[in-house]
Amino acid sequence: VQLVESGGGLVQPGGSLRLSCAASGFTFSNYGMMWYRQASGPERELVASISPTGGRTVYADSVKGRFTISRDNAKNTVNLQMNSLRLEDTAVYYCYAAGKGSWGQGTQVTVSS
Repeated sequence: VQLVESGGGLVQPGGSLRLSCAASGFTFSNYGMMWYRQASGPERELVASISPTGGRTVYADSVKGRFTISRDNAKNTVNLQMNSLRLEDTAVYYCYAAGKGSWGQGTQVTVSS
């Protein structure tokens, strides 16, 4: 299982970023996918999840209405569109395949003025 996140960077409050995760080593279309984030502490927060077909999505209350998770099963990718970014969205963002137990290296998102 390999998960490679990209798209992070430095953005001002109110700005947008689009994260992508390229997955390989498993049958991507059979698995739910998630985006987690980890700020300064040891805990990783579940940000958003999407079902194997993409028909169901769930969001943390803190990002609802601002973030959108999507997937492309033909390209084995899962994306996270982040709008109206806030200072508190600063974190390392990771994608995760449900039940696979593997993490990518993450991508840093920094929201700062």
